[in-house]
Amino acid sequence: MEAMILILGLLVVAFVALGIYVSVKVIGAASRGVDRTITQARRAVEDTTLRAKSYGQMGVVGELAQLRLSLRMSMRATQEALQTGVAEDASLSESLGLFQRLSVHGRELDDELKRLEREPDKGTVSSLLPGLKKRTGEITRSAESLRWAARDRARQFADDDLAALNVQIDVEAGALRHWTTEEPVAGQQPDRSDERGPKPEQDPAGAPGPAQRYGQGQGNGPEDEGIAQAITAADPRQRTAYPWQKTARPETTN
Repeated sequence: MEAMILILGLLVVAFVALGIYVSVKVIGAASRGVDRTITQARRAVEDTTLRAKSYGQMGVVGELAQLRLSLRMSMRATQEALQTGVAEDASLSESLGLFQRLSVHGRELDDELKRLEREPDKGTVSSLLPGLKKRTGEITRSAESLRWAARDRARQFADDDLAALNVQIDVEAGALRHWTTEEPVAGQQPDRSDERGPKPEQDPAGAPGPAQRYGQGQGNGPEDEGIAQAITAADPRQRTAYPWQKTARPETTN
């Protein structure tokens, strides 16, 4: 009895622990989904604000917004390309590691540009613009180099696979057309010996063959007629060249 109570108690504890574990997982997944949604919404709002500043405002503020917008778009596109490609090509993991190091410099530059947007001394900010443009160009060029290299690699793999597939399809198509004969060589006459009828047999010394010996000029007895019919060629209309051809019907007499 005590053993049964102990087993039931262990089962209850196991079910409670399992329920707590599942609840924590569900809550964590929901929390991550909410955080992801909030991050995407905040990012969309910031991008829209930067576009509005870059097109609607002139001077230092508009140039800073344009630098931030180009930096963020280039880094985001490269990140998506590498993360998508590394799932199919493991060799891109090193490129992804380099991009993560580049992202540190990109975030530092974005934070600096964001602080300079609120700087009241526009003259000092204007003097810093050449250096900021240079840093932004270096980071975006590096990001674009990684992105286009990953895309070119994926496209080359797709082209190689397509070429190999075309070769296999051509081989399979040729195997399916196994009845196709080769074209005759130029200047070579095709062999038409099979098209002619059977030649009468003739001895090496020029003597008449069996059909001539038992044909005209000889006796027409039953034995001779049987031999002559045996060596006579069959009716070509009743020969079947291929198994799918039908045998020619004999002519009927009225």
